[in-house]
Amino acid sequence: ERLGGKVLYATDDFFAEKENLILPTRGVFITDKYTDRGKWMDGWESRRKRTPGHDWAIIQLATSGKIKGFDIDTNFFLGNHPPHASIEAVNLESTDGITDWENVNWKEILPKSHLDAGSQNFYECQSDEIFTHLRLHIYPDGGVARFRVYGEVFKNWDAVSTEQQIDLAAAINGGQAIACNDMFFSAMSNLIMPNRGANMGDGWETKRNRTPNNRDWVILKLAHKGTVDSILVDTCHFKGNYPDSCLIEACVSDSNDVENTGNWEVLLPQQKLSADHEHLFTSELNKLGAITHIRLNIFPDGGVSRLRIFGKINK
Repeated sequence: ERLGGKVLYATDDFFAEKENLILPTRGVFITDKYTDRGKWMDGWESRRKRTPGHDWAIIQLATSGKIKGFDIDTNFFLGNHPPHASIEAVNLESTDGITDWENVNWKEILPKSHLDAGSQNFYECQSDEIFTHLRLHIYPDGGVARFRVYGEVFKNWDAVSTEQQIDLAAAINGGQAIACNDMFFSAMSNLIMPNRGANMGDGWETKRNRTPNNRDWVILKLAHKGTVDSILVDTCHFKGNYPDSCLIEACVSDSNDVENTGNWEVLLPQQKLSADHEHLFTSELNKLGAITHIRLNIFPDGGVSRLRIFGKINK
C-alpha cells in the first residue's frame, strides 16, 4: 500500500477486510476489540467455509517487477489461520473490463504450500518473468495478517522520453538506498518512498553524534542514469532534530561498491537546512552531466524525511 499496491478483490472478507493485507506494519492484536461480525482481526479473514472450494484475493502490485519471494504472515491468527496457500501471477497492461478474475491467464509461481499459525511464512519465487498482479489462494479459508511481495521494480525506460522530468531516485521508479553510516532511529529506504512523510518515524534519522565536525551520509542508486535539474530535501516532521546543513555528491559507476571507489563530485554545495520544511535547490546545483549514484551528507546528524532527485534520463 505504501508504494501504491492495491487489493482489488477477495472471494470473502466477512471477518476482516482484504485491504489489511498490504498495510505497512505487521498486524496487531487487541484483546477486547469486537465488531458486529465477531472478533476484530488485523488482517484479511474469511468466514468458515461450509461449501466446496477455497478463498482467494487479487493484489495489484505497486509496479511491475520481477518477484524474488513472499511473506505470508499469519501474525495473531492462531486458531483461524489457513493451513495452506498458493500464489498465481499475471502481467496485465490494464484491468479495465475484467469482471471474472478466474478466467485471467494465471501462472502458478508458488505451489500449494504449508502455513504455520502466528508466523511469517517465507517462500522464494523461481520465476524470472515480469508480473503486475497476483492471486493469493488460501485453503480452505481463514485469516492472513499481511502479504509481502519482494522483488525488483521493472520500468519500461523505452517509454520514457529523455525530455520528461522524473524523480530519478524514487523507489517506485527503481531507485534504491544502498548504504549509509547510521540509521539508528529510522531506515534509509524511507527517503525515496512516495508522498511526504507520515510522521517523524517515516524518514531517515541518525542518532545524536557527539564527535566534533561529524558527517552522516546515505548513498542512493538512481533508477536510471540521468542529469539532475533540481533537488528537494524535505525535513517534514523533523523540528528539534533536523540536520544543520547538507551537501550532496554524485558519481558514475556500473557497481554499487561506490562508497570508497566512486569518483565523487559535489552536485549540491553545502546548504543550511530548516525545521519541517521542503528545500528546493535548482540554481545552487553544479552541472555534472549524467550520473548514476548520489550521496547525501548531513551535518552533524539528524533526520531527513524525503529526498527527491528531479531530472531527465540519459539513453
